[in-house]
Amino acid sequence: MIHQQRQTDTVPEIAVSSEIGNLKKVLIHSPDRGLGKVIPSKAQDWLFEDIVHLDTMRRKEYDYYVLLLLWFLDPEKVQNRSRQSMMNEERDFFKPGNAAYFDSGHVVEFETLLADILEDKTLRVRLISSICGIEQRSYQTLEYLEQFDAPELARIFISGTLPDRSMLFAPLPNLIFTRDIGIVINRHILLNKPAKTVRTRESLLAQYIFFNHPFFSESRKNILELPDNTRPFLLPEDKYSSEFHRATMEGGDVMIVAPHHLLIGYSERTSLLAVQQTIQLLFDKQVVEKVTVIKIPKKRDYMHIDTIFTQVKSNVWVLLKSLGRHSDRQRKKDVLHFFAGKEIEEELEILQFVNGEEIPGRFENLEDLLEEISRKDLGATEPVKFIYSGGGEFPFSDREQWTDSCNLLAIRDGVVLGYDRNDMTLQAFREAGFETIDAETLLHAFESGERKPEALRNVLIKLPSAELSRARGGFHCMSLPLCREGIPGLE
Repeated sequence: MIHQQRQTDTVPEIAVSSEIGNLKKVLIHSPDRGLGKVIPSKAQDWLFEDIVHLDTMRRKEYDYYVLLLLWFLDPEKVQNRSRQSMMNEERDFFKPGNAAYFDSGHVVEFETLLADILEDKTLRVRLISSICGIEQRSYQTLEYLEQFDAPELARIFISGTLPDRSMLFAPLPNLIFTRDIGIVINRHILLNKPAKTVRTRESLLAQYIFFNHPFFSESRKNILELPDNTRPFLLPEDKYSSEFHRATMEGGDVMIVAPHHLLIGYSERTSLLAVQQTIQLLFDKQVVEKVTVIKIPKKRDYMHIDTIFTQVKSNVWVLLKSLGRHSDRQRKKDVLHFFAGKEIEEELEILQFVNGEEIPGRFENLEDLLEEISRKDLGATEPVKFIYSGGGEFPFSDREQWTDSCNLLAIRDGVVLGYDRNDMTLQAFREAGFETIDAETLLHAFESGERKPEALRNVLIKLPSAELSRARGGFHCMSLPLCREGIPGLE
């Protein structure tokens, strides 16, 4: 029988209509034992840039993130327990399946949902068979996996590692970036298609959870999937791998910025066919009224649109200055620019499609687009501000964008989580009127009653990031918002 507790918690329904509404429910996945199995020769194949130290990443970095989420989203789970949970050597509070685990219906762990559905015998058999099939394992392995209980089987599927520490499958180190597996758009859930085959198992596990766990029972009718590729087996190999014939999409390239307005990045990881399919699907079902497509250079350091900008407040954005109004591209109106611009630098292109209109609108740069969103879509009355990665100063802008200075998670309007290592970006936030505060200091203040989560205004919370930043993703990537409060006047 599938676990029912998280389904019946008095939690708002699954619905997200902005990037900045009060966060009420979020799906995460804590770094697991598979991350400790990434080796240098396979790191890039598994989409990691470096070898991380798992214990440091968890104990001294990610666990602070979990505690902060709980203080904001589910404080009853963590009041009077923050300091104690961090001092516990066994970290029982943070380990799914442990009796002391926080087990929240607001800060939801992917692994616990997977363990829940594996209690169902039918789903268990199907998942074991499916995973052994895509991983090309033997029938004997299939039978062997049937002996494990649901929590341990979930850990094996995610980490690729057996209890004796031997590796059965490749790990899924990118599952900590839960944003990529799907995105909530108003009351619909769009399941994504990862660009790299190393993430196929992640996608399969996500499908089973979203379609079968009681937590999503009320939303099941609103789950959207991109259509299957039409007869891909008839295409030559080079055609099948082409972005015009293969649909790939990851959640870091999708942002719901207002109830009627979605942004989609056309990037290294999201193909043009997927962009086309998504727009058609959303327009046909009238999920949104307009979709703005942002084509960004297909570079590893950009990867998704949320690596180059995220929203901080209704009138404040953080972004990479070179893609804003003041880029070299905007100043270079010379012969080289007009005749060889695409050879000099891949162009940023922004087109806005409105349901029922044939000709899309065009924006010259990100700042024009984001200002229009703030003013027209969100009704911001204060001046629109842009905070630049590294203060917009070379080389800090590029260095800090690489370590996710632009990849922030808004807990609510004006309260965001980011990395502590991006010094020049933090200074730019302070100059823009924001407080920057260490996570540990803030957690102590919460526990002592000196400060209250609901009272914070215009704050960037700095989390330790020596290991997390090496995974090439920030807190926007490491979160899949399932529910946000609507912005007054926009629903």
